Formats: sequence, structure tokens, C-alpha cells
Amino acid sequence: MAKLYFYYSAMNAGKSTTLLQSAHNYEERGMRVMLHTPQLDNREGAGIVSSRIGLDRKADAFSPTDDLYIKISTAHRTIPIDCILVDESQFLTCRQVLQLTLVADRLGIPVLCYGIRTDFQGEPFEGSKYLLAWADELIEIKTICRTGKKATMNARLDKDGKRVWAGEQIEIGSHYEALSRKEFHLERVSPVGYHPPE
Repeated sequence: MAKLYFYYSAMNAGKSTTLLQSAHNYEERGMRVMLHTPQLDNREGAGIVSSRIGLDRKADAFSPTDDLYIKISTAHRTIPIDCILVDESQFLTCRQVLQLTLVADRLGIPVLCYGIRTDFQGEPFEGSKYLLAWADELIEIKTICRTGKKATMNARLDKDGKRVWAGEQIEIGSHYEALSRKEFHLERVSPVGYHPPE
């Protein structure tokens, strides 16, 4: 039975590298894969999955209005697809996550999504929220904070390497640092608005 997988981590943990390795493993066995990446992440050009260690590959660039179930089922009818891989899956809409559940459940194609859970203020991304709720398998790709503890949060940095505490949720091209929750200071950055008494 095909499943929907969500591979998640903080920034710089090697998600795109792991995705590209998975694609290679399928193809090495003569299987066909289809890669997807959001249009808005065009740092390396539209429709490119790129890793920090220098690996990259063309992918289908999707917009928030694209119906991924129709795209994939149409391609699957032409030449059967053995696996779907989605990079930067935090940028999926809730509707697209639902569409990917149907790719697994109705078309019988495994779907492997790779992304981060939360933004630079500790708030969940829409795609990640629904992947965490609906995926069959949740797999954490671990990375470490500068303190040596496990990093689970993503701090945004400005061009001088200073911490950014406010701004838009999505800002492509910014620099980020993976931090432990304690080092991240969630109470200071979260829009929830709770400050403990001194």
C-alpha cells in the first residue's frame, strides 16, 4: 500500500540532498519518479531542486493553484510513475496536501514530502501543518544547534548575520540558522504574545 511521507527538519539538515538521493535510488532500479518544487522558491531558477552540497535537478514547479492530483494522474496515465517527491513541501496548500493523500490512496503511488515545520517565528507553515496531521509516516531528519543540542527551530538572519524578529512569513533568499528551542527564545519571537514574569 502506498503512503504519504513527511520528512521534516530544521534548516540546513540535508532535506534536498536526501530527496535527490531517494530519486536516484528509485531510478537506479529502473523506476520512474516525478519531482515537484514550489515556483516561489526560484533561488537556483524555477523548477530546480538544489542542495547546499552542490547537487541539483530539474523538477516540476507548482503554484498554489495547481491541482497536483490532476497533474500527477495525467502523467501517470501516459507513463506509470513509481514515486512522487516534493521539495519545500511547507509551501503546499492544505488542498494540495489533500490531493497528495489521494495520489497515495487512489493511484497507489508513494509520495515523499520534504520540508520544515515552522517559520522564523515558530509558527507552522500551512503545508507542514496538514502533512503533520495527514501523513502516514513522519520522519525527522536531525541537525544540531550551535550549542550541540538538537535543532528544531529556524531563526532568520539579516545580511549582517543579525537575528530578525519580525517580518513576512515567507521571504525567499534570506539566511537562516537552525537552533534548539531554548536558544531560539520562542517566547520572544512568537506572535502568541506570552511573556513570563521576571
